[in-house]
Amino acid sequence: MRPTVHPQPSRAPARAVPALSKASPALAFFASAALALTLTGCVAPHAHGGASAAQPAPVMPAIEQGPAPDAGFIQRAVPGAGGAVLQTLQRAERTAPLRYRVIVIPGSGCAGMGPIADRYFGGLLHAQVLVLHKPGVDPGARTAPADCPHSFVSLDRHSTWLAHARAALRADALLLQGQPALPQLLVGISEGAELLPALAPEVPHLAGLVLIGASGLDPQDAGALQARRVGAEGDWAALGQLVAGAPHDSVVVQGRSLGYWRDLWNWPLTLPLLQGPWPLLQVWGSDDALVPAVAYTRFAELAALRTAPYCARRIDGADHGLQRAAAGMDGVQQVWAWTEQWVRQPAAGLCAPLLGARGSAPPAQ
Repeated sequence: MRPTVHPQPSRAPARAVPALSKASPALAFFASAALALTLTGCVAPHAHGGASAAQPAPVMPAIEQGPAPDAGFIQRAVPGAGGAVLQTLQRAERTAPLRYRVIVIPGSGCAGMGPIADRYFGGLLHAQVLVLHKPGVDPGARTAPADCPHSFVSLDRHSTWLAHARAALRADALLLQGQPALPQLLVGISEGAELLPALAPEVPHLAGLVLIGASGLDPQDAGALQARRVGAEGDWAALGQLVAGAPHDSVVVQGRSLGYWRDLWNWPLTLPLLQGPWPLLQVWGSDDALVPAVAYTRFAELAALRTAPYCARRIDGADHGLQRAAAGMDGVQQVWAWTEQWVRQPAAGLCAPLLGARGSAPPAQ
């Protein structure tokens, strides 16, 4: 769904900024850059029974034995930073044998992945799946991005989320000690991809990073390109003035705290992705309403010079969540089909399933 954007005139920085409970229309595209998925009517392959993801299972201690194969997702609490608790969704492999693990960092907003998890990750047949959620996010919540409570908005920022996710992954790595080593993929969905380079050192046996609906550019650069695309450059510039100004981090502007925007304005992503030693697989939709195509192509030009493997695939007609509604196609399942193909011959490399006859990764049709 393409958001309706009504550009507003540029504003001078104010001494006091009123706290807004919701994003204004001018930058609603950015505040809505969450887990923007439309899976209605999409059926994951080889669907099995199990607990409904819309009804989270009781929270269980993270130290207990993991989910049984083909048991569906369960909700579990894991430690974050400073004594905080994060809620996760965990699932064992759907089909024997177990070949790899997938760790997922979801997109922005305060909705959980529980209601769509069974379908969304259905194509991961031979993988254990671990989905992290930000503090305060119920995996079963369906809250729209503009309706996130103030308690969430006031604490939501990249640096805080990174600290909690890092603590959770360190705890996860400790639990894996003594178990057979498995290759692991770190998957970032939209905003979640912005944490991947910083989290990569916490994942043992990391086989690669997967970016879904994420340009790879520094978020401030991608946001500026999107603002230009939708005619909201004045609002973006005004926001930048506030970011550089005196208002406290707790002040809410455009549906986010200034602390969130300040982190975003200074968050490095492109250089860490370009310099990282891990294989990088990136998939995006040509009809992405939240990230402009120029952002994806600009990063691809830079990433072509990576020393580590890089491959990108554009899915024509697909939206930000890789859904191509007109054709009834769920592009996320295509991503999992590629990872399943890779893990059967891991020596060929993560990008091998996407390589064309000339050694490139042509756009999907």
